[in-house]
Amino acid sequence: MTKRIRKAVFPVAGLGTRFLPATKSIPKEMLTIVDRPVLQHVVEEAREAGIEHFIFVTGRNKAVIEDHFDIAYELEETLQKRGKLKEYQALTEQLPPAGATSFTRQQAPLGLGHAVWCARELVGDEPFAVLLPDMVTMPAPAQRDRCLAQCIEAYATHGGNIIAVEETPWEEAHQYGIVSVGKDFGRSFEITGMVEKPPKGTAPSNLMISGRYILGPEIFRILEKGEKGAGGEIQLTDGMKTLSKHQPFHGVRFDGKTFDCGSKLGFLAANVAFALTNPEIAAPFKAELQKIFGTL
Repeated sequence: MTKRIRKAVFPVAGLGTRFLPATKSIPKEMLTIVDRPVLQHVVEEAREAGIEHFIFVTGRNKAVIEDHFDIAYELEETLQKRGKLKEYQALTEQLPPAGATSFTRQQAPLGLGHAVWCARELVGDEPFAVLLPDMVTMPAPAQRDRCLAQCIEAYATHGGNIIAVEETPWEEAHQYGIVSVGKDFGRSFEITGMVEKPPKGTAPSNLMISGRYILGPEIFRILEKGEKGAGGEIQLTDGMKTLSKHQPFHGVRFDGKTFDCGSKLGFLAANVAFALTNPEIAAPFKAELQKIFGTL
């Protein structure tokens, strides 16, 4: 019987250099997609999947993240007094329950694997989820569940460790972590190998690791060795490769779209996609886009 996935780790210590100068004073995770920060979209995905404890691995100048997921007494009182109940409700609905958030520091930028390892004491001895905050997911039109919920469904079937994947053009496979495909079950499949940013032309598939994981706590004992990989950093992919020698890994073909909001192109595409699904602004926004394209 598999243990229920209760906890999720959000590595949010990155510097966001690709968005400078905007991220000089604003964490990249707090840049907004339509009307809410990138990170809030990711946290909401975790809540919808049944996560109960949200663990943020932060760094310097990230206190605003902690404030965002806390009560803002003055603002809430002002909204209530002015009768802005819709805005008040939107503000309070995004708050995790009391005691459901934890924050720990990654004191040096040593890689994603190191960031996940920093959460070891808060996770404890149970399987957990990892959600990369740069990667924002949108389910397919006929699919209600976002990516992590689809991963947890696969975990209930297979147990072990789960990685969400998505197709990428073959010519771009060298930019991502790529998996090898074993026995195929349709939506899910056995992972027989993983490689971080393979040299051009050597990728074993075009299925990229898309930023959602379910991992056993044994990964911490591997990551604590501090072995460095690509870029001289402690890579989570390398730790998972070692763990896969002892535990099964399965991939989930995410039924939807992932936006890499760590890049300007992905961030802008996410804003357009989410705006076009927002009932309040979809129609007028589409009209504005048509005007813009009409002038190009």
